[in-house]
Amino acid sequence: MSWSRSSSSSSASASSYPPKTDAESLRRQRISSSKLYNPDVSSKVPVIYSSYYDISFLGIEKLHPFDSSKWGRICRFLISEGYLEKSSIVEPLEASTDDLLVVHTEAYLNSLKNSVNVAKITEVAPVAMLPNWLVQMKVLYPFRRQVGGTVLAGKLAKERGWAINVGGGFHHCSGGRGGGFCAYADISLCIHFAFVRSNISRVMIIDLDAHQGNGHEMDFGNDERVYILDMYNPEIYPFDMTARNYINQKVEVVTGTTTDEYLKQLDKALGVVRSNFAPELIIYNAGTDILDGDPLGGLNISPDGVVQRDEKVFRFARERNIPIVMVTSGGYMKTSARVIANSIINLSKKGLIDTSARSGMNQ
Repeated sequence: MSWSRSSSSSSASASSYPPKTDAESLRRQRISSSKLYNPDVSSKVPVIYSSYYDISFLGIEKLHPFDSSKWGRICRFLISEGYLEKSSIVEPLEASTDDLLVVHTEAYLNSLKNSVNVAKITEVAPVAMLPNWLVQMKVLYPFRRQVGGTVLAGKLAKERGWAINVGGGFHHCSGGRGGGFCAYADISLCIHFAFVRSNISRVMIIDLDAHQGNGHEMDFGNDERVYILDMYNPEIYPFDMTARNYINQKVEVVTGTTTDEYLKQLDKALGVVRSNFAPELIIYNAGTDILDGDPLGGLNISPDGVVQRDEKVFRFARERNIPIVMVTSGGYMKTSARVIANSIINLSKKGLIDTSARSGMNQ
């Protein structure tokens, strides 16, 4: 464990906050006029999903190891086993261009109008040969729906204490660059919306995907309102040394790390962060690519280890009464959906969340 950016205290001085520039005023205006916080969720539970999340187009999605139908399968497991009612799931809106401009540059968004660029970001070469209108509809629209889900999760977590976006977690994308199957910076957008619409002033990102979260690190590298704990395998993509300098608490777990060692490192990391930052919101990037056998993660964590990991993070948040947003991020095996569903069931059994429809009406 090492430190690369000076620790932020909960009493950071106002002078360390970004200046109110014209760009910042425009950002606040876009956030204030956005409709992403609008869906009526009074009778629902803070579990967010849309059938539009799932990517399916002529089998092209199978050319990338990511399971692009895992989001729907997670919900089907939860529904079939009685832990979630279909009617209680929150349906998010699509993030509009104005919403995306809260974080992204116009130049970057314009670059997505070129199918070759989208193919590079998604790492699916045949996408380059498709007309862009089709790419927008079949690839980028599902991503924009998931972005809407992560942003909305920030609102619901503040109101209910927790929220799970069954998708999202595109942590390799920053305001000006995509990559690693991440076309939009949903975590960064969620945080900026929380600053303005939920009056949040300090956010902690706990990124436990196997890969380094270089996107949100580049976006918040000089922002002392955001504290980043990133536990990742340094021997795999993205090898972003610049972004590593922006991690407040860096925990590197090398290829082959086993469950017991991983959970020990996590306990130690949560112990350190407990005394270094007092967040008002936690964004938890809960990638399942740490699973033993994942083709990209390189770690040897058991399915039960993932369940324990998620419980530790939720317990950390709930014991301190900190609202928590969970996004599902990476996971490149068909078994990931089952593991995520099992983890959500465990959180429910342990009383850390309540997915019953009645709870949605009473909270």
